[in-house]
Amino acid sequence: MRRIFVFITLIIISTASLMAGGSLLLKNGTILTVTRGVIPKGDILIIDGLIKQIGENIAPPPGVKVIDLNGKYVIPGIIDSHTHIALAGTNETGDTITAEVNMRDVIDAEDISIFTALSGGVTTIHTLHGSANPIGGQNITLKLKWGKKAEEMIFSQAWPTLKFALGENVTQANRQVSPGEERRYPASRMGVMAIIRRELEKAKNYMAEWDRYQELKKMKILNRPLLPPRRDLRLEALADLLRGKLVARCHSYRADETIEFIKLSHEFGFRIACFEHIPEAYKIAKELAAEKIGISVFMDNWAYKVEAAQGIATMPAFCTQQGVLVSLNSDSNERIRRLFNDAAKAIKYGGLSEDEALKLITLNPAIQLGVDKWVGSIEVGKHGDLAVFNEHPLSSYTRCEMTIIEGEVYFDREAYLREREEAQKAEPKTKAQGGVQ
Repeated sequence: MRRIFVFITLIIISTASLMAGGSLLLKNGTILTVTRGVIPKGDILIIDGLIKQIGENIAPPPGVKVIDLNGKYVIPGIIDSHTHIALAGTNETGDTITAEVNMRDVIDAEDISIFTALSGGVTTIHTLHGSANPIGGQNITLKLKWGKKAEEMIFSQAWPTLKFALGENVTQANRQVSPGEERRYPASRMGVMAIIRRELEKAKNYMAEWDRYQELKKMKILNRPLLPPRRDLRLEALADLLRGKLVARCHSYRADETIEFIKLSHEFGFRIACFEHIPEAYKIAKELAAEKIGISVFMDNWAYKVEAAQGIATMPAFCTQQGVLVSLNSDSNERIRRLFNDAAKAIKYGGLSEDEALKLITLNPAIQLGVDKWVGSIEVGKHGDLAVFNEHPLSSYTRCEMTIIEGEVYFDREAYLREREEAQKAEPKTKAQGGVQ
């Protein structure tokens, strides 16, 4: 137990000691900008969290810390557009429809998985409600500012999103039902579509009630106070979806049910930003491209349940080549530190270029989250969110050496290993002195 405490304390101390106040000059790195080519032996100047200059032989302004990268590779901070880390809860299973719950209320800024993600170059995550409900909760996009308060981690410019889910998770097809227990509705795929349609109809009527109330209020035709309709937080969230204030993110596996959900979006006029997982996306790539709906997928993880059986290794690359906006996600507190390895696989399985592969974990998820103006590529004016690697980030032998968010170093492998070694050397002395274990 004490070893775990020392480990966590060390991480916090190590991180705190590396804060650079938002201004840094990185020198002599191989810069993979993603959108503007490669700059060998390049420099990046970050002032107050924003990239101010990119080029060669940049002179450091007074008081700005300089880090010599000695030829290491720099890429935009990696973005995971589908994860569940940094939350104190994932699924609200107490009801079938839970659009009123909000992941903002359960951000866990002390989740050690944040540091794990930083060790793999991840700077931004979209952390979601789980997939137990046809309509789940409202998701949140975070910058992984380890050691900061939850409020300071929120990426406020990101689109507000609402989680939907289809298929086996929702119907609980893989859950053992106790003797005498009735399976929760919906228990079939048609039931899932039906209950989502039912709730959206309620939201439509709710919206009409409030619109009529606001209209009457403006007209002032009554001589007495006008009572507003009863406020319903669940229908309020769904009404915001119909108004365009929220966008849908939908957990989906099969091609047929995905098409049905797209038809539902046409019927009610809401926007789908992205389908999650969707191993059968290659079957409907043209339809997804035409709808301008992105997909957030695993690189090589399928056949772990029946509806995932038809996944193929070339799916992310194929869909990219068909014009679909594709991002790779981890959906894991462990795989999140290896997204750059997954991006490299899209070159082997599908033949993407290096820039196309890097976009799967940088610019594409940024576009899917509505934050590409600020992150996703290395450009002047964008946030100073960067990941530094000892070798090319798509090499099998590479590792992340440093992760920077808005000009502040949140992970430095060399400093962390040095301080961990010092802590381990000090530990036996404590035991010998009879200290608390």
